[in-house]
Amino acid sequence: MFRRPQRSSSAAAERPDFKQLQRLFNYTKPYRPMLIFGIVSAAISSALGLIFPQFVGRFFDAFISGSSLSGLNRVVLILVLVFAVQSVFNFFRTYLLSLTGEGVVADLRSSLYQHLIYLPSHFFENRNTGEITSRLTSDISTVQGAVSTSLAQLVNQVVLLFGSLILIIVTNFRLTSLMLISVPVVVLGAIFFGRQVRKLSTQFQDLVADANASAEEAISGIRVVKSFTAEKLETSRYREKVMASYQLAKKRAIVRGLFVAGIFFAMFSAISVVLWYGGRLVFLGNISAGDLSKFLLYTMFVAGAVGSLTGLYSQFQEALGASKRIFELLDTKSDLTEGERTLGQAQGCISFEHVSFRYGDRGDELVLNDINLEARPGEVVALVGPSGAGKSTLVTLIPRFYDPSSGVIRMDGSDIKEFQLEELRKHIGIVPQETQLFSGTIAENIRYGRAGASDEELIEAAKAANAHDFILEFPQTYQTIVGEKGVKLSGGQRQRIAIARALLKNPRILILDEATSSLDSESEALVQEALEHLMQGRTTFVIAHRLSTIRNADRILVLDHGRLIEQGSHSELIAHAGLYKSLHDQQFKQPIVST
Repeated sequence: MFRRPQRSSSAAAERPDFKQLQRLFNYTKPYRPMLIFGIVSAAISSALGLIFPQFVGRFFDAFISGSSLSGLNRVVLILVLVFAVQSVFNFFRTYLLSLTGEGVVADLRSSLYQHLIYLPSHFFENRNTGEITSRLTSDISTVQGAVSTSLAQLVNQVVLLFGSLILIIVTNFRLTSLMLISVPVVVLGAIFFGRQVRKLSTQFQDLVADANASAEEAISGIRVVKSFTAEKLETSRYREKVMASYQLAKKRAIVRGLFVAGIFFAMFSAISVVLWYGGRLVFLGNISAGDLSKFLLYTMFVAGAVGSLTGLYSQFQEALGASKRIFELLDTKSDLTEGERTLGQAQGCISFEHVSFRYGDRGDELVLNDINLEARPGEVVALVGPSGAGKSTLVTLIPRFYDPSSGVIRMDGSDIKEFQLEELRKHIGIVPQETQLFSGTIAENIRYGRAGASDEELIEAAKAANAHDFILEFPQTYQTIVGEKGVKLSGGQRQRIAIARALLKNPRILILDEATSSLDSESEALVQEALEHLMQGRTTFVIAHRLSTIRNADRILVLDHGRLIEQGSHSELIAHAGLYKSLHDQQFKQPIVST
């Protein structure tokens, strides 16, 4: 069964994961032409920026030597033209690299969602929804910030750094040697602090996901929260988790602040020393004032590039931490092996042969134990028994939400594992006790059963489900917004929409899991009538605690502690005087009241 992935150790989290970078880079394939042109534009823009100190040096030399004003005017005019050309390439750099980054992130988000939506149901039973949505939103947003904006800055600053280093070496090697004393300090600081930032960022994202999960649960169960006046409790719980992430964010801010401050101190201290030593060289006549100004400007470029790159390094470390969590989900594999066969026209015969099942997180406890049964095409099979007997677990094995621990389930004589999951499930319709509607219109929710259905088919399904009349009472009729989880509809209305959805799907096998247990008498009668329409000609499994709803079933299966202990018609089981009769008597015999 599915096991929740273990978190990586802190030591592993600190090591740069170049495979993650490679995987992120693979997402740029559809955008490679834009990426390459954007990088080239960034390089040209930065290279043009390197021209500026050259003309500043000429400006100072011309000013000190007393050259004509026409020479100064020419220098300024050339600079304006250079800046104009640079601005054009700046536009292409920013636009193309940002567009590439946005495309990469959109593809990454789509890939993650597509992967998640195909994972087996039990994956989501072992995960908090808030944690999953946090990775889909917050973590990908962190990657987006690094890819969309930081990539352009990275190319720009790298060109400025290496271009400036080459030019200052050419300008004066002795001054360059003096300035480069600070480089080892910068490199070692970047390695040490970068690891700390990445580690703290991963921990921070985990805490944010935990807080999101807490909020998601409280908001989805808001009526329960309010009925128990637990607003203060939930507020306190959420604030506690948010403050825990805030405390970690403060540590990350301190580390990042020390990192940036230390780098700037090292770089500008080196510049100060260069300024002192260069001033002496100008005083002694070894270099010109123009050369010193050029050198200082290039040194400032180097310092600025190093400062920017250290900040970018921190951002990329955070992005690596976030991408690690994203790829952890992408690397989660389904344990449901998928067959290759198509099902074609299903007859609807379902058989269980020595089927046993246990949940992976419950040790050796068998939830179902050696189940043997056969539901013939068009037959209505009812499942009854005490709570925890295994009724719901049994029907979840038919659409392969889980696979049996042992034994075989067959459809029309073939092992259901041989079929493609989509092929298998398109022949199975489910109407659960708690109806799940989506926050769209009534028409959209019914059409969920078959996306290509016409309006006429949709209305016919609604009529058969006893839903058409109440739908017409709404001002927007079929275009009425149902609200999140169908909150604007009553329980009976939601259930009839779900039945219309199942009717539109037109499955050969139908699973009704306590479909009327939470309804009032009037709604139950309407829903029961709709269910009778739905069940016609289909192999139907009915789970019911109200035994009055399954008296006319072709066969009733009685489960207890995971075992199939009785089966037969209602009259046969009553005559047998076993567990079914005991359950029946508990529901229908009135207690004797003493006077």
